Amino acid sequence: MSTNLQVGGTHTSGKRTITMYLLTGSLIILAMMIFGVLMLLAQGKMINIDPGFFYEIMTVHGTGMIGAAALSAAAVMWYFLSKYVQLSKNILILNFFTFIFGVVMVLVGIFGFDFAGAWTFLYPLPAISAAGWGVTGAALYLGGMLILGVGFLLLNLDVARAIIKEYGSLGGGLGWSIVFGKEKGYGPPPAVVASTMVAIVNTTALIAGATVLIMNLINLFIPSISIDPMLAKNLTYAFGHIFANSIIYMGVIAVYEILATYTNRPWKANRPFLIAWNCSTLFTITIYTHHLLMDFSLPKWMLIVGQVLSYANGLPVLVVTAYGALMIVYRSGIKWDIASSFMFLSMFGWVVGVVPAIIDATIVVNHVMHNTKWVPGHFHMYMGLGATAMLFGFMYYLIKISGKEKDSALDPISFWVYIMFFLGLCGSFLYSGKVGAPRRWAEHFQEWVSYDRIGAIFGIFIVLTVLTFIIRFWNYARSINGKDQVKTGQNRHVA
Repeated sequence: MSTNLQVGGTHTSGKRTITMYLLTGSLIILAMMIFGVLMLLAQGKMINIDPGFFYEIMTVHGTGMIGAAALSAAAVMWYFLSKYVQLSKNILILNFFTFIFGVVMVLVGIFGFDFAGAWTFLYPLPAISAAGWGVTGAALYLGGMLILGVGFLLLNLDVARAIIKEYGSLGGGLGWSIVFGKEKGYGPPPAVVASTMVAIVNTTALIAGATVLIMNLINLFIPSISIDPMLAKNLTYAFGHIFANSIIYMGVIAVYEILATYTNRPWKANRPFLIAWNCSTLFTITIYTHHLLMDFSLPKWMLIVGQVLSYANGLPVLVVTAYGALMIVYRSGIKWDIASSFMFLSMFGWVVGVVPAIIDATIVVNHVMHNTKWVPGHFHMYMGLGATAMLFGFMYYLIKISGKEKDSALDPISFWVYIMFFLGLCGSFLYSGKVGAPRRWAEHFQEWVSYDRIGAIFGIFIVLTVLTFIIRFWNYARSINGKDQVKTGQNRHVA
């Protein structure tokens, strides 16, 4: 069976910018994985790391991994959405440079001035650190995060602007006329529907994040101006949880577009599909409260909503996407390669990653498990086998349609090693959580050490496989020149 891969409409300069996004994002992801391995080695007592430095690594690991994955996922969204609406390339470039500037500030704040308050930077920790760091370190970290957020906010506002211009409103982008029965047929392309949802939830998240970051910065320099700690915590988790979740919703656009291309079957936005995405738009904004289930001072109704909607959030889009992926490849004669395999893997990672998350969202479980390694276990599975699998698959897709890089015998080996060792890593985290190993501790009791060591071994192999992915994409990136050798809409025959 041969497959016709249709090249998207992004011109050469746009491809260069997308490539710059992906290379930067993947390199930072690799660096964050290395930091993650170092933490496991330290917890497993295989190397000695000063606890203060451990928490600096922990801070950069969480912050950097989400930021880098979001940068790469934004490239996925922009690349495919630009086929349907007119996006601003200047905003895309501006977001990249604000990202780099913000990252530099964050790194200087952490490693130059010892900020180690984790990505959560919970008030009043930035200003009151028991001499762990000073005002300069906290200001650099908070200011860098704010600049990062402004860049992503501008990008999401541009996405919303372009969709409104093309479809009349954000409701048009979500297919409301089909959802509410005013029209029959199919809604906008799935890439448009997903991008509309992301623009809505991310704008909400980034405004919440900017608000709490500015409040923290003011308190840092004017301590007499205080913040309600519970309000600050709600804003922080609204920002962090929604923004992190948006990564997979941007990445899944690649699943819709790439599997449809490989199977020569269009992925249509029918009414159930549109209803699912509309539900997730609402749920994603509201379910961050499952991170606050141990906060007894919160109104009980908020905790109940957090639990119930946490159960419901992942299911609508996950079900229609996973089922759609199965149906679109069924008897399609698809030719599997690394790009299409990563797309299919991401559905598995999303499904299995949601299961421990739903378990943790149950209040009686959450009270015991939330501050253990159970949570990193579900999140690494969700991100590593779900979201980042989408990103790596997109990178291989770009290599494939360029026609400039041939398949390598190393590709399937690295793919399967990545899967098996990532499952092993996540399993070590989940089991550590089951036996009570806490997360965010620099030192572990002896009964937890063996699980840390097993996780570190898995992590080393994951780093090596990701390095092979990046080297393959680096070779592709070097081959891009100033001439648009692949015309818009041209079909390239792949044996």
